[in-house]
Amino acid sequence: MKSARQTMILELIDQYDIDTQDELASMLKARGLKVTQATVSRDIKELRLIKVLSDDGVYKYATVDKAEADLKDRFINIFAHSVLSMAVTGNLVVIKTIPGTASAAAEAIDSMRIDEVVGTIAGDNSIFIAVKDTADTGELIRRFQAMLKF
Repeated sequence: MKSARQTMILELIDQYDIDTQDELASMLKARGLKVTQATVSRDIKELRLIKVLSDDGVYKYATVDKAEADLKDRFINIFAHSVLSMAVTGNLVVIKTIPGTASAAAEAIDSMRIDEVVGTIAGDNSIFIAVKDTADTGELIRRFQAMLKF
């Protein structure tokens, strides 16, 4: 019963912008499940649901994975709209950005968790990316160029 209820909760929050426990409980009841607000509260905690800002500007429940994916997409979008140029020197990739956007663009790179990337350092309009092996820099540049077409 608990597993089926939690599966239904995940389906509901995926389909609808649900912003309160009462709303979620009402939707579950409308589907034939007998739940209390306390049960819904425990399920939210066990499922590790969080509230995120929807496209409509209201908060809604979402899974952490969904929230991270949405955030990653936003950072990639920022990356795509802020990168001006890229260059390679040794095992460093240097990216020039529009002033003030390097940190967000670097976060896009960090959120991708690319194995070849040792780390990033961002200034106001530059990102330095340390790459494990100089042989990987060409592939990394191609990957970043694909992100620019996002």
